[in-house]
Amino acid sequence: MDISKTINSLKKEPGFTENVGMLLIHNGVVRAWSRKDRSPVARVEVVPDHDKIEEIRQFYEKRPGIFKVIVQANQGILEPGDDLLFIIVAGDIRENVKPVLSEILDAVKSKAVFKKEMS
Repeated sequence: MDISKTINSLKKEPGFTENVGMLLIHNGVVRAWSRKDRSPVARVEVVPDHDKIEEIRQFYEKRPGIFKVIVQANQGILEPGDDLLFIIVAGDIRENVKPVLSEILDAVKSKAVFKKEMS
């Protein structure tokens, strides 16, 4: 995902200027070490459940003050530094937008993106 292009496209959507005062973005990348024990990681095999991601995305997009939620999970064999997960939450005020980014990130990571680390 090209974040700048995606944001520019989002800003052109009808209702954007009337409903959005904040955009929060998550750009998760592959780490060179394991979260479990900090052992080296050379590659990660990533398998997203796109149907589950869409279900989660739609749920959070219905929250008060949220205009749009965009989620892209990359798949395949990825190396440290590669983009893994993008989430954009556009909404009215920070009190509505901040918790949605946090909650959707946790939901996608725990329920819809499966990773296998390889050293």
